[in-house]
Amino acid sequence: MHGYDEPVYLISVVAKALDIHPQTLRQYEREGLVCPARTNGKIRLYSKRDIDRINMILRLTRVLGVNLAGVDIILQFKDQIDEYENEIDDLKLKLAKLNNQGMVPAQKSLVTKKNIYEIILFGE
Repeated sequence: MHGYDEPVYLISVVAKALDIHPQTLRQYEREGLVCPARTNGKIRLYSKRDIDRINMILRLTRVLGVNLAGVDIILQFKDQIDEYENEIDDLKLKLAKLNNQGMVPAQKSLVTKKNIYEIILFGE
């Protein structure tokens, strides 16, 4: 089994699996919405993460009627939120380590997440 980020799928395979034209995938790449890996021979290789991202793009455009400029903004916000959530998780781990060493008072060691942002897509 291949890893989630391992680029293994050719453009023709992805296009067939998602029932879209390969030119659509090329356009998504030109727009910067997806960045598949390339072989030395410049052949595009998509990972499972790329395919999931393309599925999200397709749902946003087909189901919700969002244009590609809107999709770009949504994906940028989603990526930024993911980065913040990873940073929060890292800080929680650091805080837990400090707390276990007795360096942070218990009353000041609580980190909570006040807002949750989710993209909910309906369909299929």
